[in-house]
Amino acid sequence: MAATRTTPLLRRARPSPWTVLAWCGAALYPAALNLVVGYGAPGLTRIEIVPAAALTLVVASLLRRHPLPAITVLLVAWGAACLVANTVAIALLEMLTTDLAVGYVAVHHPRRTSLTTAAMAFCTQVATIGLFPGTDVASRGVLILVALVAAWTVGNSARERREHARELSERATAQAVTAERLRIARELHDMVAHSIGIIAIQAGVGSRVIDTQPGEARNALDAIEATSREALSGLRRMLGALRRADEPGTAPLDPAPGLADLDRLVAATADAGVRVDLRWRGERRPLPPDIDLSAFRIIQEALTNVVRHAGTSDCEVRVGYLDDELSVEIVDDGIGVADPGAGYGLVGMRERAGLLKGDLTAGPRPGGGFRVAARLPLEAR
Repeated sequence: MAATRTTPLLRRARPSPWTVLAWCGAALYPAALNLVVGYGAPGLTRIEIVPAAALTLVVASLLRRHPLPAITVLLVAWGAACLVANTVAIALLEMLTTDLAVGYVAVHHPRRTSLTTAAMAFCTQVATIGLFPGTDVASRGVLILVALVAAWTVGNSARERREHARELSERATAQAVTAERLRIARELHDMVAHSIGIIAIQAGVGSRVIDTQPGEARNALDAIEATSREALSGLRRMLGALRRADEPGTAPLDPAPGLADLDRLVAATADAGVRVDLRWRGERRPLPPDIDLSAFRIIQEALTNVVRHAGTSDCEVRVGYLDDELSVEIVDDGIGVADPGAGYGLVGMRERAGLLKGDLTAGPRPGGGFRVAARLPLEAR
């Protein structure tokens, strides 16, 4: 039986050539920095600043991915440099370099890591200052602590602001996705529920009269054909929008329905056996697309409920164009809905009105029947 060779599912990523080179420089950094500082004692000269800064930047580049080992190298190198030079200038450079490193770590790493690097830097700086003869360690320690706290606070605040901005962006993205999902669900429900309801009723009528009244059966089949074509057109429009229909080579979308299509909706409802008395109030004028579509969908869903649940042959639709709002009202004298909260129709209508800063009321009428009324404000648009 031949032996099989297994490979691990997860392989450790190989370090990049730059990372290997940087760690080689970090390994030589303490000795190189001591040579530079010792050659320029009692302080650095202009020529020696260049290699010292270059070596420091090489080690600082490792702080992003390896903060604790990199800060250890910096602290060891500068602590030894202070011992070699034994000057205040080198001690101040040590404070500046390590404090900047602590601030950088606080910007890019969690609080626990940055606090650890800050504690390491504080202990190293205090120990270095204590080696200078005649130094007031207490007063210098307070100065070191203040500088470190300031550097860490600035870096930590920058990290918190960045994380807060990222959380807000992710939350806004999630809300936008949810809103779009609900919008698509409302559109599909309003469009499909109305069309399928009409088709079901017409199919039932046709099946009952096909033997005795062939003409009426033919009319029912014509209504089914027209309604199914309308539903198919709406589905094609929505699916085209989801597929980014504005891309080259894609057919243009049909316009979204609005109040101008109410006559067609009234005719389709009449074919389903419910006569609609459509009344207009106020001066009809162009509306914003979202209000126009939402008003049409609210009326469509309300008429679908009348056809399916009211058990009546008449209803009334009133559309009012006011100065600051559009009002829509659908009333019938049928038996009403047994459970107004069942299904998603009324929920979708309320969501449409709420998204437009309007309101919608729905419920049984005192004298019998059912009433749906919506107010969609126009003043802010």
